[in-house]
Amino acid sequence: MKSGILSRVKGERMAISLEIAERAIKEFQKIQEYMLLAKKENATALYEKLKADYLSTKALLQVAGVNLSELDVIKE
Repeated sequence: MKSGILSRVKGERMAISLEIAERAIKEFQKIQEYMLLAKKENATALYEKLKADYLSTKALLQVAGVNLSELDVIKE
């Protein structure tokens, strides 16, 4: 019985972790899209703000073990 509870808790943690990773990936993609638009419009202040968000989100995803080779179009 104790083993079943532990398995359920581990499964719930895994589901939460995957959900968090999915949200972070979507956010990472959105930030990059906005960075490209800001660069195109020469909005340098906005680009720099987005770059800070990009770098922190990228670091979070790397710590989580997400392979960014195909997701990272900015590559900064």
